[in-house]
Amino acid sequence: MSAVSDRLPAFPWDKLEPYKKTAAAHPDGIVDLSVGTPVDPVPEPIRKALSAAADSPGYPTVWGTPELRDAITRWTEHRLGARGITHRHVLPVVGSKELVAWLPTQLGLGPGDKVAFPRLAYPTYEVGARLARAQYVAYDDPTELDPADLKLLWLNSPSNPTGRVLSKGELTRIVAWAREHGVLVLSDECYIELGWETDPVSVLHPEVNGGSHDGIVSVHSLSKRSNLAGYRAAFLAGDPAVLGPLLQIRKHGGMMTSAPTQAAVVAALGDDEHVRVQRERYAARRAVLREALVAHGFRIEHSEASLYLWATRDESCWDTVAHLAERGILVAPGDFYGPAGARFVRVALTATDSRVKAAAHRLTT
Repeated sequence: MSAVSDRLPAFPWDKLEPYKKTAAAHPDGIVDLSVGTPVDPVPEPIRKALSAAADSPGYPTVWGTPELRDAITRWTEHRLGARGITHRHVLPVVGSKELVAWLPTQLGLGPGDKVAFPRLAYPTYEVGARLARAQYVAYDDPTELDPADLKLLWLNSPSNPTGRVLSKGELTRIVAWAREHGVLVLSDECYIELGWETDPVSVLHPEVNGGSHDGIVSVHSLSKRSNLAGYRAAFLAGDPAVLGPLLQIRKHGGMMTSAPTQAAVVAALGDDEHVRVQRERYAARRAVLREALVAHGFRIEHSEASLYLWATRDESCWDTVAHLAERGILVAPGDFYGPAGARFVRVALTATDSRVKAAAHRLTT
């Protein structure tokens, strides 16, 4: 058996530890804008639903309760404009990162198969390909890829880290190309409810897919829109010909969301008000941080959606990380997301109002 180091890249966040220590030494403490982990409370209706389902001594089902599948199908229609979504078109998963990391393996991909993902991308797309021992390729425009042996195409809109959003026209063109070449499209849409300067569109929208779900699956998470990162709550929606076999594999693997979490997701997907409130929090923090970064000499690119500002001072990202760490602010270096990010940093909006204001004060005085 090959060593883990032979199969996987070094865990990137370990490289940030020295800068975290520097930032933590600031007299007013660290402002951690590196990892996009929610800091606001879990909304009360969701906590009540979780608590009410706490007495769940039996095993949950991998496919989820009928109530959960109903909630997901309703949400895809209400929020994404999807049509024709039934229980066969949905599948709960134990957080989206688990899904991304193990999907190529669960799809049966291996040596000789190719997985493609954006040139600036969430690192776990590459990790998933490596775990399956598949080949992988990064792209700027997926329709310019050589489709030979390409089995899985990851889209990510809104993007992590850049916040870039693919237009309806771009998505339509990509889906058509993938279908022409028999390539499965997985669209990571975990930030789709966090559009600021544009309204992101799902591949499930009939104007994108022509009313057919063939060859497309979208990935959704409740971590950011509902502050449920600690609950590990996510789901897939799309082609039943893909989700059906995945359901069987996940049954064998015991990959099941806990019963209380399933109940909490039903409550979360049925309530728009807490999403509106959380969006307003993030919008306010975004405005404060964006203004302060620009005043400090940064340029912001893309960032029209998601939970991050993609910022540069036109220098090595590690020089920028060090510069901000000296001011007690920790951010993520852009090269965590690919060599194309080497002169950028990712600034998360996931800090409390008071810490965001502290960061802004340090940047502008």
